[in-house]
Amino acid sequence: MSTPILQLKDVSIYQGDSLVLSNVNVEINKGDFVYLIGKTGTGKSSFMKTLYGDLPLTEGEGHIVDFDLKTLKEKDIPFLRRKLGVVFQDFKLLPDSTINGNLLFVLKATGWKDKAEMDTRVEEVLSKVDMKTKGFKYPHELSGGEQQRVAIARALLNNPELILADEPTGNLDPQTSIEVMEVLQEINKNGNTILMATHDYALLLKYPSKTLKCDDSQVFEVVQRKG
Repeated sequence: MSTPILQLKDVSIYQGDSLVLSNVNVEINKGDFVYLIGKTGTGKSSFMKTLYGDLPLTEGEGHIVDFDLKTLKEKDIPFLRRKLGVVFQDFKLLPDSTINGNLLFVLKATGWKDKAEMDTRVEEVLSKVDMKTKGFKYPHELSGGEQQRVAIARALLNNPELILADEPTGNLDPQTSIEVMEVLQEINKNGNTILMATHDYALLLKYPSKTLKCDDSQVFEVVQRKG
């Protein structure tokens, strides 16, 4: 029996003093691809932030990639984030660095030392997202879809056990969204576990998978009808 990569039991999530989600019970296993859906303001972002340590977990039990969210200390957060790959809607690339520079920056920040190993790793992750030839470019020279691919490559650098993608196609047109989804699907096939928050229902129809929905301060699994 494999241990879940993410397990939340009777969790309540607060943003400041206000309760955003209550009685959350979620389990994600290795290799899963899970969507998190829900209207704006239903708590998707708060849910994600709790997982990567931006919001403290005060009620309930939460375990993610061998970390206990309840006892997570400030100094543990960088280590937690090394085991997670986080992909944001707005890419968060450093504008003054090349793509290679962006990725090397993350490796240095997470303790890599050997220059040759770092260069190899950068090349590996860029190959995975079909961006190997673009490493010398700057973010502003790339399209939105290309920047998001780089952001996904960056999330893969430390071989994360779980990738949290927060509206990764939110700023992209439909065709580009599909290209980015194809990349995520491919990565998932290679064994990476992915939790993706989205409000793009077209993607859910095209790539059906386990779906969690935030609604009315609850999170529940949506059973998808087979067409």
